[in-house]
Amino acid sequence: MSRVLPPPPATVYDVGGGPGVYARWLADLGYDVTLIDPYPLQVEQAAAEAARGVAFTALEGDARSLPAKDGSVDVVLLLGPLYHLIEHADRLLALAEARRVLRPGGVLAAAAITRHASLLESVFLGRLEDPGCQRVVDRAVATGHHEPRIKDGFTRAYFHRPEELHDEVVAAGFGDVDMLGVEGPACWRPELIGRQAQPVPWMFEVAELCERDPLMIGMSAHLLALARR
Repeated sequence: MSRVLPPPPATVYDVGGGPGVYARWLADLGYDVTLIDPYPLQVEQAAAEAARGVAFTALEGDARSLPAKDGSVDVVLLLGPLYHLIEHADRLLALAEARRVLRPGGVLAAAAITRHASLLESVFLGRLEDPGCQRVVDRAVATGHHEPRIKDGFTRAYFHRPEELHDEVVAAGFGDVDMLGVEGPACWRPELIGRQAQPVPWMFEVAELCERDPLMIGMSAHLLALARR
């Protein structure tokens, strides 16, 4: 993100910002941050986080209808909404709304979960022998729709192919979309999936090495689309 963010105190809308992890980081750097989330509990947690250090604003709201004037924001982060918006039309609404509130030259950062995430995770955790897991994975790979029916499974979501995320951002009116794979292939190590270990420096080097390689982008757990209005 620091490659493309304008210098502080630029205005940032952290849409779908949850309990405020990104908002806290950006506020501490000197950005004017407004966090938007549809869930009251998440907004409450974000407000508590905002009170513990450099302040930011936390509001309840929807990615498809942002409480900002046209052309009033320097950066819009959509680092969660696109995989929670199951329908294509809703994702386009969220992206179009981000473009509406951005100033000319403003930055969009939109994240998605890669289409084969459930397959890769299940392979590395040895879960594919479970018929229930296999059905969930088969549907996600074929359609992008992840419908959890297994214990500890991820929530209902939509998983993107890299070209699909690119095309949705373009359809919302953005140009020159830069597509990246975020974590790289090392993220599927079982100890990292289970959060029983921290990444080591070479994992970040590997991720950066292949972040724009069309053959490798889909090996990351998350995709990132960067674009300007």
